[in-house]
Amino acid sequence: MNGEGPGMDGWYVDDRCFDCDVARQLAPGLIGEGDGRSRMLRQPDGETETRRLGAAAFACPTRSIRPASGHLDRALDPFPMPLDDGVLLCGHNSRDTAGANSYLLPRPSGASMMIDTPRWSRELAERYGPVTDVLLTHRDHAAHGRRYADHFGARLWIHEGDLDAAPDADEVIRGLEPVEVGEGVTVHPLPGHTRGSVLYLADDRCCFSGDSFYWSRTTGDLEVVENVTWYSIEELAASLARTAGRLRFSWVLPGHGDRRCLPADEMSRRLRSLAERAQALRPRPIDFTATRW
Repeated sequence: MNGEGPGMDGWYVDDRCFDCDVARQLAPGLIGEGDGRSRMLRQPDGETETRRLGAAAFACPTRSIRPASGHLDRALDPFPMPLDDGVLLCGHNSRDTAGANSYLLPRPSGASMMIDTPRWSRELAERYGPVTDVLLTHRDHAAHGRRYADHFGARLWIHEGDLDAAPDADEVIRGLEPVEVGEGVTVHPLPGHTRGSVLYLADDRCCFSGDSFYWSRTTGDLEVVENVTWYSIEELAASLARTAGRLRFSWVLPGHGDRRCLPADEMSRRLRSLAERAQALRPRPIDFTATRW
């Protein structure tokens, strides 16, 4: 049981954990990393920390975060959880997307966009809806896109480079140029992690970056997942070089890796720096254990 288990006093992490980092994002200081998995650092102190653990537990794709009883209290489920004005974290991450985060973006027009998807269930769908558009960032996160789109009568979006992962998509993004997908929301193709990777930029404030880049708690900066690049790290570097000067945002909201909000000028500087650093990267073997979360 990863050194812990239901025989321990209090919360524990069971051995189904596959180190997706989701729980550590939601309960830093309470859950850490050890031997390639999450582990409890200490028990919660008070209601606020218990609720943080509850959020981690209900986001965990393997339900590995458990109280001593083994049974999660539904009252601790905060999802969808507001992150800032106008954006919510879906939680309930799916094993079929390797535990990727997904988001809801309600729009002033009445539209509501789901960026990537949580695990599928009708019960969860009723919490998230209505949704008008399901925006996929790339093939790795396509598992439940069609089911959510069909449930809501929404449009499913994907780039042509990853179309085989969602061949019945309603809207296909083509080429490398930015395209408006809704009022104030633009898609920027960013091939590299996969051939059809994209990011979505909302209101020059929220950047839903998929698996192209993320905020690393280890380095305290924007990073690329260079050790898990399925298509081409050189193409990703070229994409960042082409795109960094066009993007302005304060929130980075990735599929994998942590979120961060900074002043837009600082985030722009960090993105340009990442684009420069990426020019030196070269292909390397896939290694899920080498990510600098």
